Amino acid sequence: MKLLYLDCSMGAAGDMLTAALTALLPDPNGFIKELNALGIPEVEYHKTPSVKCGITGSRISVTVNGVEECAHEHEHHHEHEHEHYHEHEHEHEHHHEHEHEHGHRHTGMSEIKRILSGLSLPEKVKSDAARVYRIIADAESAVHGVPVEQIHFHEVGNKDAIADVVAVCLLMYRLAPDEVVVSPICTGSGQVKCAHGVLPVPAPATAHILQGMPIYAGEIKCELCTPTGAALIKHFADRFGTMPLMRVSATGYGMGSKDLPAANCVRAMLGETEDREDEAVELSCNIDDMTAEEIGCASALLLQNGAKDVYTVPIGMKKSRPGILLNVICDKADREKMLCLIFKHTSTLGVREHIFRRYILERNTDTLHTKYGEVRRKTSVGYGVKREKYEYDDIVRIAEENGMSLSEARRAVSDWERENDE
Repeated sequence: MKLLYLDCSMGAAGDMLTAALTALLPDPNGFIKELNALGIPEVEYHKTPSVKCGITGSRISVTVNGVEECAHEHEHHHEHEHEHYHEHEHEHEHHHEHEHEHGHRHTGMSEIKRILSGLSLPEKVKSDAARVYRIIADAESAVHGVPVEQIHFHEVGNKDAIADVVAVCLLMYRLAPDEVVVSPICTGSGQVKCAHGVLPVPAPATAHILQGMPIYAGEIKCELCTPTGAALIKHFADRFGTMPLMRVSATGYGMGSKDLPAANCVRAMLGETEDREDEAVELSCNIDDMTAEEIGCASALLLQNGAKDVYTVPIGMKKSRPGILLNVICDKADREKMLCLIFKHTSTLGVREHIFRRYILERNTDTLHTKYGEVRRKTSVGYGVKREKYEYDDIVRIAEENGMSLSEARRAVSDWERENDE
C-alpha cells in the first residue's frame, strides 16, 4: 500500500507543503514548468535550493506580476483581517502600501471556483482545491460570525494562495497515496501581528481549522501553522500519529524562508507499507445444553473482554441433538483469557484451537459534526481498496430522532457530507 507521511513538527504552510511534495516526484523541475503552464493569471512558480540547520531542501516561491508576495516577511505570518471581513487567506502578511499598490479588490468563493474552473486541471484537483477553500471560508465565518457567502478573500496575495492550494492538490493527485498519515502539528506559540492588532498563536481562523486534529505549541515563538497549511492537512489527512512501519522510497524537504532554532521545514516521506496481515487464534467448542439467552450472554462477555469476533453455527450432534458451534477469534496474547472465559460462561468440557493467518484492511474512525449530531465514519484502506461507512448506532439514532428509515437516515448524512464538502 502506498503511504505518504507528513512530518509537521515545524508546522505547515502551503508553499512548504508544495516544495516537500514536489521533491517526491521523479522530475521536480518538470513539474514546476507544468505548474507555470496552467495559466493561473499573472502567477509564476519558482523553485530554489534552500538549507536549514544543515539540511538541504527546496523552497517554492510564487510571484504575481513579477513580485513575490511574501518578499517582506516569511511565510508563517498571519493572514490580514480587513474591515468588512475581507479576509486575506494566504499565509504572508503584507505592508499596507503594498496592498494599496495592487488595489483593494476582493474575491469570494464563487470567484475562487470561477478561477479554478478555467484551469486545465483534472476535475478531482479542482474539487479538492474548492473544498480546501471552503474549509478556510467556514473557519473565517465561524470566527467573525458572518455567513460564508459574505466571506471574501483579499485580492492582494490571493493569487499566490490559489497557486499554493492548486499545487498541493495536483501533487496529491499525481502521487496518489492510498493513505496519508500526518504527525501532530506544531502551531508555534506567542503572538502575531495583523492589520488590526496582536493575535494569539495559532490565530483564530487557524485554530478553528485545527479543531479535532492533534496539535501542540512547541518552544518556538513564531506562527508555524498557517490557515492554508491547516486546511490542506485537514482535507487530505486520513489519520494522525507517528510514522508507521514503511519502506521509504523518496523524501522531500519543503523549506520556509526564515531561519529558526530548528530546521524550518515540512518533511514528506513516500513509501510502501505492508498490507496488514497477522496471525490469530480461533477457539471453538460444541454446545448442546445451553439456552439461547445463556449463549448470547457468553458471546457478549467474550467480545467485551477483547475477542476479535464471536459467532455461532447451528450443528447436529450425537444422539441427533441440535447444537451450537461457538467460535471465538482472538489475538495469540489473549488465548488464555478467552479460554478461561469460555470455560466459565459455557457448559463445554473442551475447546479446540486453530492458528491461522488474517489479511485485514487498515481501519480508523473520525467524527462528522453534522446537523443531525455527531456521526462516526469508519474508513478501511488496503489491498487497493478504500471503503467508508457510517457507524450503525449513529444512523439508528438519527433515524429514530427524525422519523426516518435507516436508508433515509444514511442518505441524509451522505447528502449533508457532500454539500459541506463542496
